[in-house]
Amino acid sequence: MTTQQRAPKKAKLRNAEYYDFQEVQDRLYAQSQKGREFKCLVDLIALPENIRLAYRNIKKNDGSRTAGTDGRTIEDLARLSEQTLIGIVQRKLQWYVPQQVRRVEIPKGPGKTRPLGIPTIMDRLIQQCVLQVLEPICEAKFHEHSYGFRPNRSQEHAISLAYRNMQISHLHYVVDIDIKGFFDNVNHGKLLKQMWTLGIRDKKLLSIVSAMLKAEVAGIGFPEKGTPQGGIISPLLSNIVLNELDWWLASQWVDFPTKHEYKPETNKYDALRRRRLGLV
Repeated sequence: MTTQQRAPKKAKLRNAEYYDFQEVQDRLYAQSQKGREFKCLVDLIALPENIRLAYRNIKKNDGSRTAGTDGRTIEDLARLSEQTLIGIVQRKLQWYVPQQVRRVEIPKGPGKTRPLGIPTIMDRLIQQCVLQVLEPICEAKFHEHSYGFRPNRSQEHAISLAYRNMQISHLHYVVDIDIKGFFDNVNHGKLLKQMWTLGIRDKKLLSIVSAMLKAEVAGIGFPEKGTPQGGIISPLLSNIVLNELDWWLASQWVDFPTKHEYKPETNKYDALRRRRLGLV
C-alpha cells in the first residue's frame, strides 16, 4: 500500500478521535463481538459529533466536488453553519427520502462501460453518517481474511497471505473467482435479512437503508435490485452480502475437520492434496 493510500485511513482515525466518536465506535465493535443486538442505532447516527465527523470525512474526497442531480457539491454544504447542517441531517433521518441518483457510465476495459450512481451530496453525507455506525458492528463479524473495501486492509494484504500460504503448503495454484454484475444484482430483501442476522435490528435504520437501495435513478426509475456503485455505503453493503460466502469458504477449505492431526506449520494443507470437495 502506498503512502498516499495509507494517509486517508489514518486521517479518518484521527478525525474520529478529534470529534469524540472513536469511543462510540470501539464500544459498538466490542458489543458486536459479544453478539449484542442493536435496536437504537439511528439515535447514534443522528448525534452531532457523528454528523460533524461525516462531514469532515467526505470534505477532502475528490468525489465531494462532483454534483448529483441537484447540482450541489461539498462547497454548498460548506456555506451552511454547523448547527444548520446538523439540523438538516437530523430532520432527514426522521423520515428519510433520498433524492434522485445521477447515473453516469465510466470506461471498463476495451469497449465496455460500468454504471456509476452518484447520490446528491446531502445523501452522501447521510450515507457516511450511517456507515460510521454500521461499519464497526459489521467489522466485528467479518472474516479475518476478507480484505476488500475494509478499513486498514487492501489487496496487498490478500496477496501477502496467498504468498505465505504457498510457502507453507507448497501449493501454488490460486483460484480467481469473479461475480458477474455483482453490485447490479444484489437482492435487497436478502441484504436486509443478512443485516438482521448480524445483529442490526433497528427497524428504522433498516428502512433507511432500504430507501437508499431503492432511490430513484434519474431517467431510469426505481431499482428492484442492486446497490449503486458510487454510493459511499455500497462497499460495506457488498461485504455484508458476501460475508456468508466468506465463512462458508473458510469452513470448506480452512476450518474443515480432518481424520489426522497435522503439525501447526502445515496447518492442514497436506490434507488439501487429498481433498476433492469432501471432508478428509
